[in-house]
Amino acid sequence: MYLSIGRAAKVLGVSISTLRRWEKNKKLLPQFKTIGKHRRYAINKLKEFMGDFSKSSNKRVIAYARVSSHDQKEDLIRQIDRLDSYLKKRESTYEIISDLGSGLNYKKRGLKKLIKLILSGEVSKIILTHKDRLLRFGSEIIFNICDFFGTEIEIIEEITPKSDEEALAFDVLEIITVFSARLYGKRAHHNRKAA
Repeated sequence: MYLSIGRAAKVLGVSISTLRRWEKNKKLLPQFKTIGKHRRYAINKLKEFMGDFSKSSNKRVIAYARVSSHDQKEDLIRQIDRLDSYLKKRESTYEIISDLGSGLNYKKRGLKKLIKLILSGEVSKIILTHKDRLLRFGSEIIFNICDFFGTEIEIIEEITPKSDEEALAFDVLEIITVFSARLYGKRAHHNRKAA
């Protein structure tokens, strides 16, 4: 029996784009294509592949926590505790990566480690408390990379703005907050040096 690409993706637990990428990389090829160029996958070949894939797969679940400053260290501890208690109920093994730094800083040690793990194909799922814990801006880029590498993103306390106007207002407030904090931090540093 042969399955369409959509049904094959469901059987394997991956996205259709992942199957297309695997075909391009010659990792998993369809048995044939119909006259209309639709891919067809044999069930027995999918079962073989699932066995090989599960043996070679050392993918892990990663939780990521971040706060912007040392003043928020208690919030970081609460985030880590929240992620830990959430994952204990759902996953047998997982790792928590935490960072202390601005959401605009792309050079944080934990974020760089997370990106390397995603790009090496070692992450099955990333758990966040909120979307902005990853990055204030640009998290969609990381989410697209995750989709490409078959990494699932789970946000456990997602807050979705109700309208485009609210989303825009939220983004403007985020920008003002981040740059105000950065300016205030520079002034405080300058004042400490002068004293």
